[in-house]
Amino acid sequence: MTQVPDWLDRLAEQAQRIRVPRYLRPPARGGRPAAVLMLFGEGPLGPDVLLIQRSSRGRRHAGQPAFPGGGVDPDDGGPIQAALREAEEETGVVPGGVRVLCSLPELYLDHSDNRVTPVVAWWQEPCEVHAASPDEVESVERVPLAELVDPGNRIALRHPSGFTGPAFRVRGMLVWGFTAMVLDTVLRAGGLERPWDPGRIEELPQDVLNLAARNGA
Repeated sequence: MTQVPDWLDRLAEQAQRIRVPRYLRPPARGGRPAAVLMLFGEGPLGPDVLLIQRSSRGRRHAGQPAFPGGGVDPDDGGPIQAALREAEEETGVVPGGVRVLCSLPELYLDHSDNRVTPVVAWWQEPCEVHAASPDEVESVERVPLAELVDPGNRIALRHPSGFTGPAFRVRGMLVWGFTAMVLDTVLRAGGLERPWDPGRIEELPQDVLNLAARNGA
């Protein structure tokens, strides 16, 4: 059993004070409740976070790197239970080996009408993970935080709409959109971010754009 690192304890203490950008603030009413699991652990290459690559054949966010997660079912009892259930179903994570530390403020994705609660957890008893739901998940990666904060792996990505947001190139994945924005916020709030060049702007690749358009992203 590994100990929660100091930076993650500090993040948990200030979690509900993290500022939510205006474009991610939930409306007064409406939207479907959902949750994602931000699972941090101590891996072979140091501290890491669990990400999935969604199947290009999937119904939700096809082909995109993401945190494990999905809709909150009536039987879940809330976002924490939903995030743990989805992580188990998608990656084989054993919920008993996960210590939930906090939830971040709810975020709203207008293109999917989801109100998403990011659940932050520490993987105190890591287990083997895999694409446990092949129709939804293509692969599973434990991405070292050192790779995420490496300035060489960071870019700003511009959507055809004109919106520009953070992105990461790690493990053969282009992490962008909601997942990249949450990672960017957490790494900065945890004091792990290293200086990088936000002027390094790239256009959203056409193949990624085509998949996103097919799924209404």
